[in-house]
Amino acid sequence: MLGFLRITAVQLGWMMGLFSCLSLLGMAAGQSPAHRSSGAPLRVVLFINGTLGDKSFFDSAARGMKEAHETLGIETRIVEGGADPTRWQGALIDLVDSGDYDLIVAGTYTMVPYVQTLAHDYPDARFVMFDAIIDNAACMCRNVHSIVFRQNEGAYLAGALAGDLVRAGLPGLPPHSSLAVVGGMQFPTVEDFIVGFVAGAKSVAPDTQIATQYANSFSDPATGKEIATAQFGHGAGIVFHVAGATGQGVNEAALESRRYAIGVDMDQVALYRQSNPQVASRIVTSVLKNVDVAVLTALRQARAGNLAFGQVETLGVAEGGVSLAMNSDVLASAPPAVLLDLQRARDAVVSGRVHVPSAFTAAGGTRP
Repeated sequence: MLGFLRITAVQLGWMMGLFSCLSLLGMAAGQSPAHRSSGAPLRVVLFINGTLGDKSFFDSAARGMKEAHETLGIETRIVEGGADPTRWQGALIDLVDSGDYDLIVAGTYTMVPYVQTLAHDYPDARFVMFDAIIDNAACMCRNVHSIVFRQNEGAYLAGALAGDLVRAGLPGLPPHSSLAVVGGMQFPTVEDFIVGFVAGAKSVAPDTQIATQYANSFSDPATGKEIATAQFGHGAGIVFHVAGATGQGVNEAALESRRYAIGVDMDQVALYRQSNPQVASRIVTSVLKNVDVAVLTALRQARAGNLAFGQVETLGVAEGGVSLAMNSDVLASAPPAVLLDLQRARDAVVSGRVHVPSAFTAAGGTRP
């Protein structure tokens, strides 16, 4: 009898220990990744569906990761998925299966189906999507935090500025110059930039002609330069490029054609100021989609354990998620009336007096 009681006690102790371990594992699976273990740094990986060096969108996201590591003590890694979409899903699965990361960050419209599938198949994994939204009709994913930008608002300001500058007369521009746009690909987010830009330009100059052409690539500066050179040759005074690294060719064409360019995502003037100041002198402004700030903010919230998974955060001009770079030589010498008009346009967007059209609402879709 005593032997039986002794064995039962041992078994009971073993069972209680096992139950305790399983309970802890269960708690860890359901809690915020920031509380994986007391004092342990948050482990985050950024998956890029492309490569670094675009001097635009991906570099901005990487800068946010770098700042998160330096200021928050977060362990960060960046994985470049390359240009071949057939490799993206496998690479993402490897990151999830490794168990090495508390949070996986990815972005852009093209990544939605991949993250959506993984979020469904791996409910204990945690994801941050920037510049895209999971389709909740297809996946009620409660483990994804989405960040999107009202890029149409920033593009509206850029269009209004471009129209005003052409009307006021930039040095070297023929009278009555038109405007143009080079898009990377015909994606909804790119279209949203273009819709906003056209609306802004026509708000100050309704008769402005605006041509649009797509390079079908976000990493082909040569094609960007070829398209922009042709647009300048057909009378465009300013070309707005929404094309990632392809836009570098547009900047070069602006210099060679003695015309002007407007960039996106990162401050193009700052990128060229030291390396090629002549190119920088031909850049009017950049529509800044502050991806670095958005990523850093999300990681700060994740580290504190209060990142809202299953929800969407929308950032526009009012929230500081979208803005214009104001440090160019062109703007430094612009007529005061042009800068005053720009400030008025910004105030109108922030206050809601101007409702900027969107490619998403026009198509009846969900942003983005």
